[in-house]
Amino acid sequence: MIMPLTSTRISPDWPCQVKTPGSYDWERSAAKWLRELIPARYASYPALIRHPVLLARHAQIQVQQEIRVARTALQTARAELPVLGLPESVIEHTIKLYAAEVLQLQHIARSVRAVSEALAGHGTSR
Repeated sequence: MIMPLTSTRISPDWPCQVKTPGSYDWERSAAKWLRELIPARYASYPALIRHPVLLARHAQIQVQQEIRVARTALQTARAELPVLGLPESVIEHTIKLYAAEVLQLQHIARSVRAVSEALAGHGTSR
C-alpha cells in the first residue's frame, strides 16, 4: 500500500510554499516564505537571517499589525471615505476589499503560527 505524502501532523493552514517539516531544506523554504511577509528592510538583518524562529516571531507581529490596519480601514471607511468625495460604488468596493483583506490576513496569521510552531519544535529537538 502506498502511503500519502501528506502528514496528519501538518495544519490545514500550512502554507503551500513551505515544505513539510522534517523534509530536506524545509527550514529554508519557511524562511523564504516568512521573509516575503515582512518589510524588505528587515529581510537583510543578520539576526533574522540566522534565526528562522526570530524571523517567524517578527512575521507574526507584522501580520497582526496589518490585521489591525485593515480592520481600522474597514471600520472607518463608511464615515471617512465620503468626505474624500468618492462615489458610493467606490466606497462599497473599498469596504469589500478591506473585508476580504482582513480574512486573508487572518489566514496568513494562522499559517505563520503553524510555521512558527514547527520551527520552534525543530529548534528544541535534538
